This record gives sequence, C-alpha cells and structure tokens, in this order.
Amino acid sequence: MSRMLSPFWPLDLWTAWWDAWGAEPYVAPLRDSGQAAALSRLHATAFARPWDPHEFERMLCERSTEAHALWRNGAIQGFVLSRRVADEAEILTLVLAPAMRGGGLSHRLLREHLAHLAQAGVRSVHLEVDEGNMPALKLYARHGFAQVGERTGYYARKDGSRATALTMRAMMS
Repeated sequence: MSRMLSPFWPLDLWTAWWDAWGAEPYVAPLRDSGQAAALSRLHATAFARPWDPHEFERMLCERSTEAHALWRNGAIQGFVLSRRVADEAEILTLVLAPAMRGGGLSHRLLREHLAHLAQAGVRSVHLEVDEGNMPALKLYARHGFAQVGERTGYYARKDGSRATALTMRAMMS
C-alpha cells in the first residue's frame, strides 16, 4: 500500500506531480560548506578550469564571502559567490545548471545577490568575464556593469588557448 499524504493523494503520486511540475525556483543565502561538492560539479559545467570542492569549502567558511544559491526541487541549480571588503565586492563566480540557462534565472539570481550586497553597505561591485561570453555580458550590462579594463590571456579555454577577461564595475545605488 502506498503511503498517504492526504486521503486523496498517495505520496508517490504527489511526489511525481511535484517533480513533473517542479517547485518554483527560489534564491537563498548559501553558507553550508557541505554543499561544496555540488557547487564544484555545477561549476565544472561552465568553466574550463573548475574549482574543486575544497576551494568552495574554504570560501564558504570565510566571513568575507557572500553566497546565494538558486534552488529548485531541493537541489542547487545555480549560485553566485562574491568577496566583500569594506564597501566593495567582487563577484568571483556565477553559474547556472545547463538546463536552467536561458530562462531569466541568472537575472533573478544576480538581482537578489546584488540587493543583498547593497543592503550590506557595498557601493561598488567588480568582476571579470570572458570577452566571448555574450550571455554573461548582456546579463551584467542589464545590471549596470560597465567595462573598466581587460586582462589579456586571463582565462584558460578547453582547447588550451587563452581568452581575454573584461573587467567590469557597477556602482550600487
């Protein structure tokens, strides 16, 4: 006999419905270094030189790290990490699961992260982005980031070549 959630919905039917329709994704602060392996796997989907779980563990334990995750169905589907010093912050990384890309969720994740930084007294936010990453460039421009410099050969590509990083800054209001 199936366990019952209610007299009308057996638990396995409820779970199947929930998984099929999916819970609405939400953004929440991330402080649990126990999520480091999941963050590392997700990071590897977007970067040629992904960070290992120990790097995430260390960052999540640092007081200067600000982190937010995009959750859906109990799993991390994206995250953003920043390091904050005084009234400035640097976005270290932002990534979404491949299946979540292209639907506006990176905008939501970044918007909520930047709002948190502003509430914490951050007045300017810096970042580097691969000059060829057009979706990221559009996202950052939408949030007020402007190019302030570049770093030639900063990023390693999967084919062994190097890509230029554009340095960007946004002033918080």
